[in-house]
Amino acid sequence: MKKILITGSTGFVGTNLKEYLNENEIESLNIRYVTGQKIEIETDIVIHLAGKAHDLKKVSKPNDYYEANFELTKQLFDTFLCSSASVFVFMSTVKAVADKVEGILVEDITPNPETHYGISKQQAEAYILSNKLPEGKRVFILRPCMIHGPNNKGNLNLLYEVVQKGLPWPLAAFENKRSFLSIENLCFIIKKIIENQHIESGVYNLADDQFLSTNELVQIISSVCNKKNRTLSIPKTIINSIAKAGDLIKLPLNSETIQKLTENYRVSNQKIKSAIGIERLPYTATQGLEKTIKSFINK
Repeated sequence: MKKILITGSTGFVGTNLKEYLNENEIESLNIRYVTGQKIEIETDIVIHLAGKAHDLKKVSKPNDYYEANFELTKQLFDTFLCSSASVFVFMSTVKAVADKVEGILVEDITPNPETHYGISKQQAEAYILSNKLPEGKRVFILRPCMIHGPNNKGNLNLLYEVVQKGLPWPLAAFENKRSFLSIENLCFIIKKIIENQHIESGVYNLADDQFLSTNELVQIISSVCNKKNRTLSIPKTIINSIAKAGDLIKLPLNSETIQKLTENYRVSNQKIKSAIGIERLPYTATQGLEKTIKSFINK
């Protein structure tokens, strides 16, 4: 049994992780950045989940991101370096390195975040990596792509509502491939990291094994919901014109929405699988998404 400190333990990832690691002694720390605050670490492992996620409504102040994602991480990591804890896990994001991906995202790409969310996470990463680790300590910077799981609709909500209402999916003309990450696979990876002392410190991308297109995702949702898969291949030129109009009069279907639903964002998970010593993760991308969608229906 290990003593584990988890920050942000009341969030979606934290709640699931506590349950997954329940054979250990878990200590929760719900903390916000305060200048000069003293943090105590009396555990073997620190898993730092607390932070400010990307604000889709765009009402957050830029400084909110830097305090929550950079300054707080700096305070906690400095405390870790002086403590007896041996493992520090920082939950970063793929958005700390790239908002758009050409090809497949790997760990050694030169970071180029474009949002305050991504930049603040990248600053935290850079600070952690700039410190020399005392002997016997390990540090892991994890960069997950879009995380989903039971009862956490997130970005899947729009697609789910379209299918559930029997509406046709109008963007079938767009072909893309992107990565997802089920909460089950995320928890599995973290458990392996903290249990296996031979896994080396480093930066690791986290994603399911398979890439899926948005059209395939709509098919999965339709199948789970027992709905007919209704798709429309409206020409891209027409969709883009509608999106531009949506930009002007503030419609839900705008250029940003179209980009998020149809962009390519493929993330390699080969490095973390090699470190753990496995060929595949427990859940396929399809299995994880099916479990998530079933939870929407049951709820």
